[in-house]
Amino acid sequence: MELEFKALAVRLILAGRAEEALELLAKHYNVSLPKITVGLPKRHKRNALGCYTTKNETISVRNSEMLKEPSIVLHEFYHHLRTSVDKKHKGTEKHATKFVKEFIQAHKSH
Repeated sequence: MELEFKALAVRLILAGRAEEALELLAKHYNVSLPKITVGLPKRHKRNALGCYTTKNETISVRNSEMLKEPSIVLHEFYHHLRTSVDKKHKGTEKHATKFVKEFIQAHKSH
């Protein structure tokens, strides 16, 4: 069941349905639905592909192609998930990477 859920989230993102994937994830983890926008906030590094802003609960991606990248959308959702539990805790990059890897592996095995 958990593997199917993770595989579905990845499939939705790959199909260009990131908003639906985020709805599914937010419901599953019982957290608020983050907004998602194209274009990074001005203060972010030029080489960043995505970022999460806690203040307005927004996932930002560099360009529209990134909306179809599960590794980016899921990585930033992980930061949303962690800050939903504790506003000061942003989650480590190592944990975000592990979170993404579990979803990608579930997708590959289905």
